[in-house]
Amino acid sequence: MVEERDARIAELMAKVEALTARVAELEARLRQDSSNSSRPPSSDGPGTKRQPKRPTGRRPGGQPGHKKHERALLPPEQVQHVVEVVPRECKGCKRRLRGQDSAPRRHQVVEVPPLPALVTEYRCHALQCPGCGEVTRGEVPAHARSIFGDRLAALASLLVGKYRLSKRLVKDALSDMLGVELSVGSVSNLEGEMSDALAPAAAEALDYVRASEAANADETGFAQGRAGGRAGRAWLWVVATTLVVVFHIATSRGGKVARQLLGADFAGFLTTDRWSAYEWVDPGLRQLCWAHLTRDFQGFIDRGGRGGRIGRKLMRERNRFFKWYHRVRDGTLSREHFEERMRGVERRVGQLLHKAARRAEKKTAGMAREILKWEKCLWTFVDVPGLEPTNNFGERCIRHAVMYRKTSFGTQSEEGSRFVERIFTATTTLKLQGRDVLAFLTETLSAHRRGLRGPSLLPTLPLSQLTLAA
Repeated sequence: MVEERDARIAELMAKVEALTARVAELEARLRQDSSNSSRPPSSDGPGTKRQPKRPTGRRPGGQPGHKKHERALLPPEQVQHVVEVVPRECKGCKRRLRGQDSAPRRHQVVEVPPLPALVTEYRCHALQCPGCGEVTRGEVPAHARSIFGDRLAALASLLVGKYRLSKRLVKDALSDMLGVELSVGSVSNLEGEMSDALAPAAAEALDYVRASEAANADETGFAQGRAGGRAGRAWLWVVATTLVVVFHIATSRGGKVARQLLGADFAGFLTTDRWSAYEWVDPGLRQLCWAHLTRDFQGFIDRGGRGGRIGRKLMRERNRFFKWYHRVRDGTLSREHFEERMRGVERRVGQLLHKAARRAEKKTAGMAREILKWEKCLWTFVDVPGLEPTNNFGERCIRHAVMYRKTSFGTQSEEGSRFVERIFTATTTLKLQGRDVLAFLTETLSAHRRGLRGPSLLPTLPLSQLTLAA
């Protein structure tokens, strides 16, 4: 009986330990939010505490002495209508006034005229040959065979790629603004035509990022296709340089896709998170995102215990060197002094991570070991001027596509994914370069319909004159 009792006690103790560990895991999961994990801020529940910003002591709004942002008046040659406002009598004594002011005060009102669509009709005549009797009818030019013109078709794609409207909303917008009636199917057909037109420019942009000196890469979930009434799992990838950004949708999140995008011989500096798809990149050319590491250290703190104490020390080191980094960027600390100071930070962070890996609680120790695998990649930005310590630039570039995904629920075909890739590549790249998106799309489609070479997405400056991706 004693042996049976001891065996039963041992069995129950094992169950208690397992359940205690499970409860601790679930409680830790409940404590997860956007500050200590990779979860987006939109997933935070009501009442989630935000780290308050330090008060600056300044009043909200524009500060004294700041540069005003006033709307500049258009030059007279760009004004279509002029109304002379001349006073007729003195506002004091009511005496009649004569003459005109040689330098009147100018006030301009900007208005949009009604926007009716321009309709061009091609009348194809049929004439009979007086000799053989053959009837010959005139042919519509190849570039005019679509019933929607270049600019109208480009506008339909712009409303999707830049303003994230659904096909049905594009249909309604063109009807409301231009009086053009078209079907949802026509919008889809125009997207397919624009996708084909953008293909050469997108391929050229991909070659550009593969040859760049530095890039940021990121990926997020996407939906493509419908199988059994449900969307298939896919991934939206982005590779971003200072002035050119490339998007790609794939059904895999693996390293094969990353190699395909960047090229197996990619020799630039790459800033990413710790996702395994980038393990093939030379560690000396890779920079891990310190925004992700900040959340990891906050996770150490929130889980408490020995790992929490180590996490607070890691966070202090992180805060210290970011202050120095911002001073370098602002020009108040020299690059040489920054690099000298960072040697001590690198050493202390390494020591703390090794200590966490040996002594911290299970989950914290595992995270510390994972970070230590890529310890060399934590400090690439210290030795490479212009390289950012975070992947914030890449995440900013992909944010627009994430918002599109949330309202569109992805794409339903490979062809739809190619359009999304190319239109986002074009609109994001053109925004970075400060170029007119509608003019580019119109010119691209016009060239495609005429069998000509379209405009390029590449910047006018050569690679050697561009700064590193930020």
